[in-house]
Amino acid sequence: MNETDKRLAALAAVEEARAGMVVGLGTGSTAAFAIEALGERVRGGLTITAVATSLATEHHARAVGITLIDLPAQIDLTIDGADEIDDACRAIKGAGGAMLREKIVAEASKRMVVIADGSKHVARIGAAKIPVETLPFAQAFVTARLENLGGAPVLRAGFITDQGNCILDCCFPRDADKDALAAQIAAIPGALGHGLFLTEVDAAYIAANGVVTRLERGARTR
Repeated sequence: MNETDKRLAALAAVEEARAGMVVGLGTGSTAAFAIEALGERVRGGLTITAVATSLATEHHARAVGITLIDLPAQIDLTIDGADEIDDACRAIKGAGGAMLREKIVAEASKRMVVIADGSKHVARIGAAKIPVETLPFAQAFVTARLENLGGAPVLRAGFITDQGNCILDCCFPRDADKDALAAQIAAIPGALGHGLFLTEVDAAYIAANGVVTRLERGARTR
């Protein structure tokens, strides 16, 4: 992972923020660069409000002077990282354990932008584990259902989400039908959220070796 490239991708994405916007703030090491950059713009006079996808993001945003609000019905722009993203802007997220709130914020957003260094850009998503936030009461049940779907779920040891739930990190065959899988996981009672972001991402800023490329869903690379 290249910290310089992460920062470059974040700086490019933050340029989409405009005065008066409600901005969704992602979670993780790459999203942290975006929070820092937005904080600089706010201190320079940009007026925005923001929604945090985790307690860690909430603390970071407040520390850099960004005003936070509760989740509204609609968010103008969300900036977040990804564990994997392909040219069609299909992504796997959740290594940071915040994908449930990230999914809600993404669904509320007019536009969602992913930022990443080149190591996260793949020809086809599927190598990364798919995390599933799970009600602790239903852990054994959800584990069995995920195994029935062809997955190999492993409890993320020592980790509790901001909502008080556990996470099952699941390996699935790389050629699994991701659209079908997303629907099947979502239908399991007790599985509260998963890391497949197949339709939510509108664009991505990917930096590799100091060069930032923007991908737009349904459009050519720019």
